[in-house]
Amino acid sequence: MRILQVSAELFPLLKTGGLADIAGALPLALTAAGQDARVLLPGFPAIVAGVRDLAPVAAFEAPWGEGFGLRLGHIDIDGTPGIAAYVIDAPALYGRPGNPYEDASRQPYGDNHRRFALLGWAAAQLAQGLDPQWQPEVVHAHDWHAALAPAYLHFARQSGAPHVGSVFTVHNLAYQGIFAPWHFAELGLPGSAFQMDGLEYHGQISFMKGGLYFADRLTTVSPTYALEIQTPEQGCGLDGLLRQRSAALSGILNAVDDKVWNPAADAALVQGYHTPEGRHMAGKARCKSVLQHQLGLAERPDASLFIVVSRLTEQKGLHLVLGGLDALLAQGGQLALLGSGEAWLEEAFRQRAAAAPQSVAVTIGYNETLAHQMFGAGDVTLVPSLFEPCGLTQMYGLKYGALPLVRRVGGLADTVVDSSLEDLASGEATGFVFDRFDAADYARALRRAFALYDRGPDWRRVRGNAMRRPADWATAAAQYIDVYRQSIKQPSSGSAP
Repeated sequence: MRILQVSAELFPLLKTGGLADIAGALPLALTAAGQDARVLLPGFPAIVAGVRDLAPVAAFEAPWGEGFGLRLGHIDIDGTPGIAAYVIDAPALYGRPGNPYEDASRQPYGDNHRRFALLGWAAAQLAQGLDPQWQPEVVHAHDWHAALAPAYLHFARQSGAPHVGSVFTVHNLAYQGIFAPWHFAELGLPGSAFQMDGLEYHGQISFMKGGLYFADRLTTVSPTYALEIQTPEQGCGLDGLLRQRSAALSGILNAVDDKVWNPAADAALVQGYHTPEGRHMAGKARCKSVLQHQLGLAERPDASLFIVVSRLTEQKGLHLVLGGLDALLAQGGQLALLGSGEAWLEEAFRQRAAAAPQSVAVTIGYNETLAHQMFGAGDVTLVPSLFEPCGLTQMYGLKYGALPLVRRVGGLADTVVDSSLEDLASGEATGFVFDRFDAADYARALRRAFALYDRGPDWRRVRGNAMRRPADWATAAAQYIDVYRQSIKQPSSGSAP
């Protein structure tokens, strides 16, 4: 099949979160499975700089009348044949420094409705022959930034265009692309699209809702999250629509790109390691010693090193980490944190690092190399989230033997098995899981982590289980291919007329 992936970011060119990792890995996995996959990306500076041999393909006009160009090139990733990439040439919309979604004051750009409507519009134009040399059979749109692509495809079919399958993946339902209703006239959609059965959401425009309503097939990034978003607690106001479309919804668990995340061959690590039957782990001890020195932590091999690599938001449960920090330090643990986000959390963690610099290290921002080094060095990865669609952090922790401590929610529930006595005996334990989003349940999980760490043979056995847990893209790609085939066969969405 000819498959067009549509995303606002893609690793290694531009990354603000897990979306980029998926957008970079899935096309490679599809290609390895014999599919003809290409990507469509907005022309952000980091993307334009990273796509080689960009050549003009066509000019096209946006719904609001402005003219833009489309170029085609290739993205090279770790010696692979590369990904064929279309890039929208629109410097006035995309040529801005820093965060691709926000200005320097952390406010969303006032023209984001145009910037990301154009992404979906260009995808639909490609589906209708904008590139005479290649036309997709399936358009796969990722998250709200690309969510209008299925809507444009739906109304193009109503106007007589051939059927091109549409798939929409929700990476995080909490971010929906909500815009004022007066922007609707710029989107190039018929008036019938702005109603309850369409993009209208409490009087405003919801790009996310458009994708959920008009796509032929829907996916999200873990089986548990696919169920959770159909409930009022996690449906973010869209649970009714998601229940209505449940027959079209699949939960496909994210995977880990072994070419990028592999402790045996990771160039960011001072010494690689792997764990057939629990051996060959000296490299992890070396990574820990080096990172402790690098971050100014006390160089104690016996100290259990807890790591956080995360956006700093309450959704991630980081107030639980703050509240439990005294207990963590009292039991001899250390904390290394890498991330940025809400100002009060940044400042609170900075203060804790200043008060105990040999036990707490905080790096505000994001550094891909340091992230790899932290997973390589860490003993426990903290992911105590309120909700978590899939989560890649815990999957990196599993692969690198930094046992995840997580809340039983979303993809965390699908990927981590608690180190209870029963699961220890069965050989299935891979980390530490708690249920209630409160300080007491988190504290109990923390105590279990310390208790297991003190039992060396048990700790090594669980670590081996974690590192051997399969998380391959071949399995995920096969599931996506099945969804693509269904989208081609299915004439239109289960909701849309």
